[in-house]
Amino acid sequence: MLKLINALLAIVAGVGGILLLYFLLNLLVERLPGKWEDRLKPYVFVGPALAVVGLFLVYPTVQTVFASFANRDTTAWVGLDNYLSLLRDENFYEVLINNLLWIIVVPAGSVIIGLLVAVLADRLPARSEKITKSLIFLPMAISFVGASTIWRFVYDARPGENPIGLLNAIWTSLGFENVVWLQLSSFNVNDMLLMVIMVWLQAGFAMVLLSAAIKNVPEDTLEAARIDGANEVQIFFRVVVPQIWATVLVVFTTILILVMKVFDIVYVMTNGAFQTQVIGNLFYTQLFEFGDAGRSAAIVVVLMIAVIPVMIYQVRRFRAEEVGR
Repeated sequence: MLKLINALLAIVAGVGGILLLYFLLNLLVERLPGKWEDRLKPYVFVGPALAVVGLFLVYPTVQTVFASFANRDTTAWVGLDNYLSLLRDENFYEVLINNLLWIIVVPAGSVIIGLLVAVLADRLPARSEKITKSLIFLPMAISFVGASTIWRFVYDARPGENPIGLLNAIWTSLGFENVVWLQLSSFNVNDMLLMVIMVWLQAGFAMVLLSAAIKNVPEDTLEAARIDGANEVQIFFRVVVPQIWATVLVVFTTILILVMKVFDIVYVMTNGAFQTQVIGNLFYTQLFEFGDAGRSAAIVVVLMIAVIPVMIYQVRRFRAEEVGR
């Protein structure tokens, strides 16, 4: 009960405090002469947001970059030693390959499943469509840690005992032996099983946006294609997909950015063992288990550099769409 009261107080104090802040700032600016009021009012409303971004985003970023050139306890400068150490570490290349697999498989899988569900659900009666989409979207309400815990039971295996995991129950019912799935590193099987969790979580997000885009495709174009003799498959790939391609790219890049920072799933399921390590979990391990602030900061900077091109593409894409409107 005490936790619930604290949560309610935090919400009331936070929302109320922000409203009071903007009310007082607006009241103060309105007392200035007309010319100064027009000049300062935009900064009054944008200023607090910029201050929060600067304090909690820009400052930590700058501090992390500086820390990447320091030793393990950030008491002395070591130049590029942390970056050179990463480049000489063969395990780091394995981590990069794992991240690359996540980047390729998860966004593509989420978009394909989301698009498939969106197309098939749109053909159902209205009530069935709502139920189907709600079930597919439901995992979005689950945290990454919660989803990982659920799927840990699905993949669970106890050699020599009766399997308690759903996957092993199915596997052994087919006549095969019990398998410790999360330790199966051959052909990156365990990596793929971890990616299934992320796809399961993000397919609903992709489905909602893509379904909305499909519903906005003009019916005239579909009828024209049918009159020209195109079948439903041709209509989908040659008429529907080109018209929703902008939405497909937005969904893909949004999930891509999320995947590049993946941490929770790997941490809960394997903690990077059995060749499943990724950059996000490697940073956590270096900082909190080995106490190496310099090396962990260098890992974060590498991740930021990898994310920047995707962010630039996303911003340019957004601006191009705004100009097109």
